[in-house]
Amino acid sequence: MKITLKDDVKEFQPGITVYDIAKSIGDGLARAATGGLVNGEVKELTHTITTDSKVEILTFADEQGKLILRHTASHILAQAVKRLYPDVKLAIGPATDSGFYYDFDCEQSFTNEDLVKIEAEMKKIVKERIRLERFELPRQDAIDFMQKRNEPYKVELINDLPEDAVISFYKQGDFVDLCAGPHLFDTSAVKAFKLLSVTGAYWRGNEKNKMLQRIYGTAYTSKDDLNAHLEQLEEAKKRDHNKLGRELGYFTTVDLIGQGLPILLPKGARVMQILQRFVEDTEQKKGWLLTKTPYMAKSDLYKLSGHWDHYQDSMFILGDEEKDKEVFALRPMTCPFQYQAYLSKMRSYRDLPLRYNETSTLFRKEASGEMHGLIRVRQFTISEGHLMCRPDQLEAEFKSCLEMAIYMLKTLGLYEDVSYRFSKWDPDDRDKYIGTQEQWNESQDMMEKILEHLEIPYKVGVGEAAFYGPKLDIQIKNVFGKEDTLITIQIDQLLAEKFGMEYIDTDGEKKNPYIIHRTSIGCYERTLALLIEKYAGALPTWMAPTQVQIIPVSEKYFDYAQKVKEELENADLRVEADFRNEKLGYKIREAQLEKVPYMLIVGEKEEADNTVSVRSRKDGDMGAKALSDFIPAILAEIATKAH
Repeated sequence: MKITLKDDVKEFQPGITVYDIAKSIGDGLARAATGGLVNGEVKELTHTITTDSKVEILTFADEQGKLILRHTASHILAQAVKRLYPDVKLAIGPATDSGFYYDFDCEQSFTNEDLVKIEAEMKKIVKERIRLERFELPRQDAIDFMQKRNEPYKVELINDLPEDAVISFYKQGDFVDLCAGPHLFDTSAVKAFKLLSVTGAYWRGNEKNKMLQRIYGTAYTSKDDLNAHLEQLEEAKKRDHNKLGRELGYFTTVDLIGQGLPILLPKGARVMQILQRFVEDTEQKKGWLLTKTPYMAKSDLYKLSGHWDHYQDSMFILGDEEKDKEVFALRPMTCPFQYQAYLSKMRSYRDLPLRYNETSTLFRKEASGEMHGLIRVRQFTISEGHLMCRPDQLEAEFKSCLEMAIYMLKTLGLYEDVSYRFSKWDPDDRDKYIGTQEQWNESQDMMEKILEHLEIPYKVGVGEAAFYGPKLDIQIKNVFGKEDTLITIQIDQLLAEKFGMEYIDTDGEKKNPYIIHRTSIGCYERTLALLIEKYAGALPTWMAPTQVQIIPVSEKYFDYAQKVKEELENADLRVEADFRNEKLGYKIREAQLEKVPYMLIVGEKEEADNTVSVRSRKDGDMGAKALSDFIPAILAEIATKAH
């Protein structure tokens, strides 16, 4: 049979394994191999090939190769925990982009000291070179097998598998786990690993279920790479907006108010205001029309849009349909509200495209376990917009929305950190969506052609589409590698018809417009969190809440400091003056810790010469300057929105 490799085609006898193919290429590759990509499917090294196939050998350098090694590490973790705590119940233990985790149901709360013991047991398992052996069982035998082992979570997972699913297990010495694989040959290949933390996690992410204990870890093929990653994690902890944002006074949270409902302090509120003005001014120049719609609506609106049937679990409902004449809900998005603006009068083809934007406050009932600082919250503000257009305008308008989002990201300094996901529907989960298969195929084909024309590099996310249409998600990771959606641009050909949105076309016929749902900067709270992490709190001058800190040397120069402050404020700069009766060195250190872009120190010489002594966060001591020189320079820096 013929095996097509990356750079060659070779002939082998049927029944050869992925590992043997790797060994035929070279012993070094065989030692580094973690699995194989066989006709596009990830397989383990023991997988046998019997027909002509395309094969790519995977190593830890490949994303799929990393996942194989780290998935094996999660099984080593689970085996170690079962050895030390035999009564523990196993839940799930996947590999992730940055490591792995395993969820356990254990009466004892794991501590950091326990993690040290578990890690030591993992090292023993690695040294034992235990083989991982796959086997399959029929459904009932699989259920009986796991019931005898007293693993109720595994039984639940088996019961939820499709009827035609292959139910496979991996045996690892005396440890057995329900798993689809693939895995490494044996435990010895996991050479460098570290357990990082333990947190709570609801079973299946549902807060109505039991809280389990989740142990996080990471694994590499060398100690050097592991140590480099651990150093990176330490840097991430320093940049974590949830810590740094509180320390710098951007936001706080209060138990009395509730989880996912942060209070923006003056600094955070100021940055949000700066960002909102920037976005709204940019959108206005691009032909977007500002609207302001209610924060809530009757359930009738959401029933018409489909949110009541497809999104109700994520909505805050006000009232009870069985008891109350009218039931309201806080809005989870603005689209059905802005459609009412479109419906306020009859439209002609000449009115299109019609672009409505809004700085929208939205409400979503996120699970408590999902809350994280400003990145995932229950009340948030978003740069939302809906664009109604004719079919012949769709591609140009989609491109314009994307170009504006890219401009925003580049201006903020976040563009280099993003990736793209083409989010499609899952035809096997039909209840999740409205519309026909033909309509979905048409809208997805349109978006695919547009993305190809725009040469956008994207990954496909099946099942990630909105219930009414496909979307382009602009993804970004926080400092810990957790990926979230920052900006979305969606194509919708279904809701206009549901709402009776029409326009008179050139032929005099009434037609439904296409709708593009989009954000230009996404959720402001999430964007603020990412900016704090990106710049380690030292925001660029144009968006810094305080751009200049004036520091008088002593009380004698308070009047001159006040005069300088007023002159800077008259130039529309954001200025503070430190009039505390503290030592100069202390005030300078405080301003440095506050990450203020510029400090202006004023004393006897500066007052006599009508100058200021400039210290830049970026360039250090810049010497004495006249305000007539300093002000134009900082205004030019702000105008260019330099990073």
